[in-house]
Amino acid sequence: MTTNQSSRSILLAGGGGVLGGHITQALTDAGHKVTGLGRGPGNGIRADLLDRDGLLRAVDGHHFDTVVHAATALRKAPLRHRDMHSTDALRVKGTAHLVEAAQATGARRFIAESMVFGYGYGDFGARPLTEDDPFGPRGTTTELEKHIEGMRTKEQLTLETPGLEGIALRFGLFYGPGGTDALLPMLRKRRLPAPDDHGRVLPWVELTDAARAVAAAVERGRPGQAYNIADRTPLGFRAHVLYVAREFGLPKPMAVPLWTVRPMGYAHTMMTSSQRVSSEKAERELGWTPVYPAGQDGLAALRAAR
Repeated sequence: MTTNQSSRSILLAGGGGVLGGHITQALTDAGHKVTGLGRGPGNGIRADLLDRDGLLRAVDGHHFDTVVHAATALRKAPLRHRDMHSTDALRVKGTAHLVEAAQATGARRFIAESMVFGYGYGDFGARPLTEDDPFGPRGTTTELEKHIEGMRTKEQLTLETPGLEGIALRFGLFYGPGGTDALLPMLRKRRLPAPDDHGRVLPWVELTDAARAVAAAVERGRPGQAYNIADRTPLGFRAHVLYVAREFGLPKPMAVPLWTVRPMGYAHTMMTSSQRVSSEKAERELGWTPVYPAGQDGLAALRAAR
């Protein structure tokens, strides 16, 4: 919970999504008024971020202090590169349109959901990446460049638009309430193969911890800054899934050779990447610390809440 004394009027793009629901709760708990923006009926303002004119018509006459961009086109874990294309478009065109909408509503602060994969895909070794490391390097393939371009452009629009107090939150992989649930039936039916990690690890963050970081950024984020948001215990994909199976009493995922997932290009890229990040800056400047410093902590809490 944050300690802000003044309530803000916040427009939340992606309020109907899993992360959006948690952000709404965190901001509401902190005393802010949240209006969801999206295509679904549960949003206070219904509009498509890719439809610039429709979006500007939808926000006409509204005023907000802050806009939060947490919109995604993903409804399940992306396996193939094409599964990311709609989200790539939201990061480029959708962000440009939402920035215009923020300006039209008089918003000063703009918070964007970013991702640690904006540092690139691949093996980054044992040194944790910080916000001083290059973000948005050119992708090594056409498909990877398309994904990285989306993250690069989203941050540029967020941090460099004159008149906006832009802040980017570079999240690790999400898990937790509403996120982990999708893995359970796949594990139950033994339809989630997972190659050995061979020492590779990735940053993770529990969804309610991620949402609290958004609330902290709304209140205490420094304009023009990016913050890594991840727990303190990086884990390989298989290691994380093994914890899920153990916590929920489900069969272990099948151990398969890495080459068998090569046809699932995006999943293969993720499973061959290794990355650590430091969230020290967020802890120092935002006053944010993860309630769940390790994945097994968050998964145990998720299981206990059922």
